[in-house]
Amino acid sequence: MGCDLQHTVHGYFDGELDAVRAADFERHLEVCDECRHSLEQIESLRSRLKRSAIYEHASPGLHAEIRKKIGFQEKPAKSSWRWLLVPSFGIASVVAVFWFALTLVQPHTDNARITAELVDAHVRSLQPGHLTDVLSTDQHTVKPWFDGKLDFIPPVADFADQGFPLEGGRLDVVDGHNVAALIYGRRKHTINVFAWPDKGSDTLFDSSGSRQGYNWIRWKSGDMRLCVVSDVSIADLRELKDLIHP
Repeated sequence: MGCDLQHTVHGYFDGELDAVRAADFERHLEVCDECRHSLEQIESLRSRLKRSAIYEHASPGLHAEIRKKIGFQEKPAKSSWRWLLVPSFGIASVVAVFWFALTLVQPHTDNARITAELVDAHVRSLQPGHLTDVLSTDQHTVKPWFDGKLDFIPPVADFADQGFPLEGGRLDVVDGHNVAALIYGRRKHTINVFAWPDKGSDTLFDSSGSRQGYNWIRWKSGDMRLCVVSDVSIADLRELKDLIHP
């Protein structure tokens, strides 16, 4: 049977763990041959890639040819302007259309990737011993626990009276950043509420959907991005979302 901390190896290798979790994992490496071997394999792969020189810089001649093709000629002769205009306009148009399409597709691609990471983080949390770093129904215990572990303050509150009791919190890693994960209950189901600072201007982030049997809602509020994930109904998730940020 594989080690339950195998998923932590990449986060540790990329420096994505906070100091406390990194120290805990280093102590784990002292006694776990499987995780230590995985870490050695990743380090070996990075070294081989660095030595392989599998990339090559574009030559000055290629730079000049590209600039010429897209219309950056210096003072073309009047007699040849008709011949230069058509190919330059055509290539420049293709480049412009491609760039415009890329700017439209990229946010969707990034958001889909982030959503997949959030759902995966929710699924991981359901494994024994992974749900909470701080187990408490008291928001005045959970909220201070994050102090010094994150550079932002997550919106911790208990909604037990509304049917969403607070159960605790933990640190997690999404999109290469430390995030707060707040745990709520709902009729014997578990809900993860992920929160992290909003450092972008993506207006397409707000959305909802279903993935691998789990429902999710993403939204931005002020200087925060949040996402709720669970196997409860989307209506329940919307109710909790409205409680967090009415």
